[in-house]
Amino acid sequence: MAQRSIDPATGEVVAEYDEHTPAEVTGAVAAASEQFETWRDRPFAERAAPLRAAADLLETDVDRWAELMATEMGKPLGQGRSEAEKCAWVCRYYAEHGQDFLAPEPAETDASRSFVAFRPLGPVLAVMPWNFPFWQVLRAAAPALMAGNTMLLKHASNVPGCALAIEEIFSRAGMPDGAFRALLIGSDRVEGLIANPAVRGITLTGSTPAGRAVAEAAGRHLKKTVLELGGSDPYVVLEDADLEATVETCVSSRLINSGQSCIAAKRFIVVDRVRDEFERRVVARMAEATMGAPLEGNFDIGPLARTDLRDDLHDQVKRSVAAGATLRLGGERPDGPGAFYPPTVLADAAPGNPAREEELFGPVASIIPVADEAEAIEVANETSFGLGAAVFTADEERGVRIAAERLEAGACFVNAFVRSDPRLPFGGIKDSGMGRELSRFGIREFVNVKSVYVA
Repeated sequence: MAQRSIDPATGEVVAEYDEHTPAEVTGAVAAASEQFETWRDRPFAERAAPLRAAADLLETDVDRWAELMATEMGKPLGQGRSEAEKCAWVCRYYAEHGQDFLAPEPAETDASRSFVAFRPLGPVLAVMPWNFPFWQVLRAAAPALMAGNTMLLKHASNVPGCALAIEEIFSRAGMPDGAFRALLIGSDRVEGLIANPAVRGITLTGSTPAGRAVAEAAGRHLKKTVLELGGSDPYVVLEDADLEATVETCVSSRLINSGQSCIAAKRFIVVDRVRDEFERRVVARMAEATMGAPLEGNFDIGPLARTDLRDDLHDQVKRSVAAGATLRLGGERPDGPGAFYPPTVLADAAPGNPAREEELFGPVASIIPVADEAEAIEVANETSFGLGAAVFTADEERGVRIAAERLEAGACFVNAFVRSDPRLPFGGIKDSGMGRELSRFGIREFVNVKSVYVA
């Protein structure tokens, strides 16, 4: 079996990689388990050194990594460079703060001394998607490795080059052999890895069905999981919002990574008083976006990652229109090679409409009118997802109240688009997953929170 890198801008196969054999996978798991026994006890400063070196390599070779992402999944070059630089940030962040995040915490009890210690669990299996092929991996790997765990990566099968590149970066950075290993295997082999007694935890970023499958398998074997799943992020636009800034932020969020982001703006929920003007501006701004092959120019959006994903998105648009949504822009699948799909705007999606109920993973915006703030919050929360959300208003305290108390999501932003940041916990609720990545919360997911009591 082989995994193929297919340029989504042309449909051409650019590289093929042999999948790892069962024996090779068994050897990688054994090496991760063996290396864990040494890595776990290394001083924090020694564990931080290869993370800092990896950060340097990510920045030094940033153009190489951006071109690789563009070739394998269609990411615009500027966004690929930014992704590699963000990966360098998260490596340095945990190299600097990991020891403090995991410092023993004293506790007041009847003992002469008691405290909480944080100790690593062992090899962690990371099952990662293609849409941010470097960032999704590094945001999981940096805290897990800094905590003293080792990691096995099962990356998406359409980005094998990215998987091997990350392994190369860690190897060149001085990470000991076995501490991080990329496994080129299909999804049908993940359950066997979860069942392996040496694997002590699983982190997955992907679709809700994939999360359910991994959680079910992990539950049978009592393995700790962190799941970051899909989203249908609502962006609530109130009557006092600065429309010029709001539209720019909303459209930028909808089009980042060609719309292929779990935390991209998906549903624009707009109060009636400003709905017409908001819609007019969004359509105009989306129409200005440029589309083309990443290696041929500086375009706003590139192709979607695969033609089947493009076709699924087009089917959602057609079903949405058939169910009563109004097509304001785009919605036509281009002729010619590549997995391109134009910026598209749908309006007036009623309850039950795919544009209101499903995750649209591409450059398609859905505008939903509401009467007032109360209805806006109700519509925002009606989804089964709960990853990110945003609210736009000139009244900061009003926005904070809505974000902190009313919106049902793991990350809620005021007058800004939802994004991940190493300094803040990241993750969702409901069908968007469980557990948290990043910040001190993320590094504590795959550790034994151990009580120590001294009489």
